[in-house]
Amino acid sequence: MEQSRSIPSRRSFLKSSLLAGGGLLISFTWFPGAGIADPSKMNDLPEQWNELNGYIKITPDNIIKILNPNPEFGQNVMTSLPMIIAEELEADWQQIVVEMGPHDNVKLGPQFTGGSNSVRMYWKPLREAGAAARQMLIEAAAQTWNVPVEEVTTKAGMLYHEKTGKSGTYGSFASKASGIPIPKNITLKKVKDFKVVRNSQKNVESLKIVSGKPLFGLDYKHEGMLIAMIQHPPAFGMKLKTFDAGEALKMPGIKDVFRQQLYEDGYEQAGFDTRTFNDLLVVVGNTTWEVMNARKKLKVTWDPIEDSKETIAARGGKKEVVIPGGLESTSTHLEKMQEYAKKPAQQLRRDGDPETAFKNAAQVIERTYNAPFLAHNCMEPMNFFAYVTDEKALVVGPLQAPGWTEPTLSKILQLPADKIEIQMTRMGGGFGRRAYAHYLIEAALISKKVKAPVKLIYTREDDMTYGIYRPMYTATYRAALDANKNLIAFHVKGGGIPEHAIHANRFPAGAVDNYLAEGWEIPSNITIGAFRAPRSNFNAAAEQSFLDELAEVMGKDPIDLRLELLKKAKENPVGQNNEYDADRYAGVLNLVKEKSGWNNTENKKYSRGVAAYFCHNSYAAHVVDIVMQNGRPYVERVFSAIDCGIVVNPDAATNMVEGAVVDGIGNSFYGKLSHKDGAAEQNNFNRYRMIRHSEVPKKIEVHFVQNDIDPTGLGEPPFPPVFGALANALYRGTNKRYYNQPYFDEFLKQAGKPENKRSF
Repeated sequence: MEQSRSIPSRRSFLKSSLLAGGGLLISFTWFPGAGIADPSKMNDLPEQWNELNGYIKITPDNIIKILNPNPEFGQNVMTSLPMIIAEELEADWQQIVVEMGPHDNVKLGPQFTGGSNSVRMYWKPLREAGAAARQMLIEAAAQTWNVPVEEVTTKAGMLYHEKTGKSGTYGSFASKASGIPIPKNITLKKVKDFKVVRNSQKNVESLKIVSGKPLFGLDYKHEGMLIAMIQHPPAFGMKLKTFDAGEALKMPGIKDVFRQQLYEDGYEQAGFDTRTFNDLLVVVGNTTWEVMNARKKLKVTWDPIEDSKETIAARGGKKEVVIPGGLESTSTHLEKMQEYAKKPAQQLRRDGDPETAFKNAAQVIERTYNAPFLAHNCMEPMNFFAYVTDEKALVVGPLQAPGWTEPTLSKILQLPADKIEIQMTRMGGGFGRRAYAHYLIEAALISKKVKAPVKLIYTREDDMTYGIYRPMYTATYRAALDANKNLIAFHVKGGGIPEHAIHANRFPAGAVDNYLAEGWEIPSNITIGAFRAPRSNFNAAAEQSFLDELAEVMGKDPIDLRLELLKKAKENPVGQNNEYDADRYAGVLNLVKEKSGWNNTENKKYSRGVAAYFCHNSYAAHVVDIVMQNGRPYVERVFSAIDCGIVVNPDAATNMVEGAVVDGIGNSFYGKLSHKDGAAEQNNFNRYRMIRHSEVPKKIEVHFVQNDIDPTGLGEPPFPPVFGALANALYRGTNKRYYNQPYFDEFLKQAGKPENKRSF
């Protein structure tokens, strides 16, 4: 058994109380000072900070209700998190009722869905909450039956005393248990004794999903609700000058057209307050169709923006961000990136003497990789409901980071936080896009202005052209070999618009004696945001493609080269800040090698590519098998090996990996957002290519490394290495290397075929 303190000093405390009508309520409560100011730090939290604030309610009729704290967008936390409580509580899973909790940063913490943190952050505290409740119920039964506590056992929501034959439900003792002090020391179950965790459970929302029950923000309705839309500038680098709403106001169902400022001049933004356009032109009416048609009647003139600076309270303190004026184009971006790549850059890490090693090398391999902006393209476009009065505010919709949105909303509306109610709906996709709540703030300001309940809706075109994209990246990799083709130095220099993607302390850092990592950035008025596995999604593509080419030059099998480097990193590591565990990294490579039959002769008909990557505390490796169909590459099979520690819900975890594989194939093959004179050249799916059902692999075989390590991330880690594995498979199928994303555009160029500007 694992001993655990249920009161982890200062950070949080357990509370018990009596429910109305009898019953037990167990909750973790955070002191206000224990909040985390910046979600980007959550990957680096020390273990003692990983505290949960979730409710367990047990009613007299033995219904156990668990409030899920984290917003759900398909990663299945609505099922997986309650499973952790049910495990330690020794509850019957069939008796569990799960509800999405409202935003409450005292009782439920930051409630941030992102960074692959949900299960990792809540693992131990949820176990403690379940175990504490179980112990209190045992003590209540022992007192009632007048028997020793150690003689009372539990199973599936029942309490038993074998010697007397007495038994009772949790619910029958819940009221008495509420008066028992929270145990200071609790015993957690051994992993080998798990009955709920590590066993697949069905999604608790499956029936609602398949039967079309209202779940999403777009489903939400409120009496007297109006619809609002915003007319954004037609290009980045422009702002509203004048407008004539005369014709629009004559349209049926239109209530108002007005100008609205989002942030006041000089407003200091928090880390997730990113927005693209600050001066808004708003149309409000009765229905979506009426508002869309009225918006087309607006007569608007626009002005170019000038260079400006904004202050952002970011990780490590405040920073000043430059927003350049001008209408930017992809062609100019590429020219600037080539220019900046030749200039000195910021040194991020240096081991040994890389300059001398390159100077004395018998052979130097150098390759440059590029990737475009990417749009998130959540299937449910941005939307939010708001009803704001002078006294209070109710906001409802899809949101990843309510805990970081509430302070901004409070400041903008000039309402205390306890007068703001945030309800989270299920999200139709997130991927980082819904961590930036400008659309919530916009809805709230519009409601306050028109003094009515309002739902703000973005069209697909609004969403795709608004910004908050995956940045545009480039990186140049160099490797130095001696006369015997041994790797003696490694250099990566990466840049981007407006940030670079380099993780300086990740593999192969720590495995090469002479190592140099550098980065540079170009300011832009095109806004960016977190995109599934930020930075890693490009870094893995470039790094793993380069390692594959390096292995070929060295005459080594690509998996063997990686394993040799990882062995060096384990036995004789270079440097002090290596982020990864070499054993776990090698573990996924060995597992995928075995499960894919990497060197088996029956697989020779496939063009095979491999890649592995570490991010968000987990390890992922893929083998991608490509065949040519009608002159086009098709990914027929993918083998995946994942080490994310204990897998709470295996079916759900497998689904998440499968989704990451499909998402990775689609983005690496087709994803591209380009600009001309500030305007996005793709504004809907007729021009922004997405993967289709017929292009999904016939087989995705997922394997998890079996260990008893506490859970680490899973939503993002399987995504980045798909890009590299696909590029390496394409090389073996076409005999040409792929340095520029999207790969299908590159394939068409190499095949001498014209690029398809449309997605059909």
